[in-house]
Amino acid sequence: MASINIRKCSIEDLQILQEVSIETFSDTFKDQNSPENMAAYLEKAYTSKKLENELSNASSQFFFIYLNEELAGYLKVNTGDAQSEEMDDDTLEIERIYVRSKYQKQGLGKYLMNKAIEIATELNKKAIWLGVWEKNQNAIAFYNKNGFVKTGAHSFYMGDEEQIDFILTKTL
Repeated sequence: MASINIRKCSIEDLQILQEVSIETFSDTFKDQNSPENMAAYLEKAYTSKKLENELSNASSQFFFIYLNEELAGYLKVNTGDAQSEEMDDDTLEIERIYVRSKYQKQGLGKYLMNKAIEIATELNKKAIWLGVWEKNQNAIAFYNKNGFVKTGAHSFYMGDEEQIDFILTKTL
């Protein structure tokens, strides 16, 4: 039987967090974006300094998920001013659910989503929200199946290309 564990990340996890971030983002989006735009985005989004700042922000939390003691991915949630969009104080953002390719389709995304819902409930949040690329049909289907509905959209820049992320929200 599979053993699944989730643990909170700390600043000591910075290097592996950076490696998993780059790996999972690249695996998910490299085929739909130019190499130049991918490189530009990755060089900006997952620098050691940026991730260190995110890990140090009291309004953000990271959690690693392990399958049979192997690091399979992570969750990042934000509250307050750490949210990537202007939102009410009674919301929590799921900024990232990143699962490594070889661990996908094993239910780990659901574990991470449930962790986010648990945190939101503990913090007395009324809603949980996220942004998802309009072309990421697998992710959209996953979120819809889990009670998220489209409530808006915003621009997301992949290098110099403007893309659209749907805002999906789940009322708690």
